[in-house]
Amino acid sequence: MVVGNLNVIGYGLAAIGPGIGVGIVFAAFINGVARQPEARGQLQGIAFIGMALSEALAILGLVLAFALPGA
Repeated sequence: MVVGNLNVIGYGLAAIGPGIGVGIVFAAFINGVARQPEARGQLQGIAFIGMALSEALAILGLVLAFALPGA
C-alpha cells in the first residue's frame, strides 16, 4: 500500500515545465548575443526577467502543492 501526499509528486512533474522554460530563455539569449554581440546588455535584462517569471511559476506550484489538501 502506497501512503503519501500526491501533491508532491504533482509538483515534481510540474517543475519540469519551468525548467524547460529557463533553458529556452537562455538558449535564445545565447543565440541573440552570438548574432549581435553589441546588444548583449539589452538582451541580458530581458533574459533575467524571463528567467524570473519562469521560476515564479515553479515557486507558485510549490506553494500550491503544500497549501491545497492532498488526495
